[in-house]
Amino acid sequence: MSLAFFLLTLGTVSLITGAALALNIRGAAAAAARYAAANAALAMHARGDLGSPKRVMSKQVYRYLGAVMGLAGLLLTLGGLLELAF
Repeated sequence: MSLAFFLLTLGTVSLITGAALALNIRGAAAAAARYAAANAALAMHARGDLGSPKRVMSKQVYRYLGAVMGLAGLLLTLGGLLELAF
């Protein structure tokens, strides 16, 4: 029964965070893109490169990854419910 609770917990968290990224709730995908750009700039400055940082991933890529993560969370949640039922 502990496997069911583990799958339900992990699936629910993945579903909620994936949906927040996929639907860009409160600017989650935009914030992730800004965080990645700032991190790339810090890494470039640490190497001594003072040019402008290159864009690593756009907001749309984070939204697609959030959709995949949300679907995986849905599958984990359904697996946990099936484990709990049987």
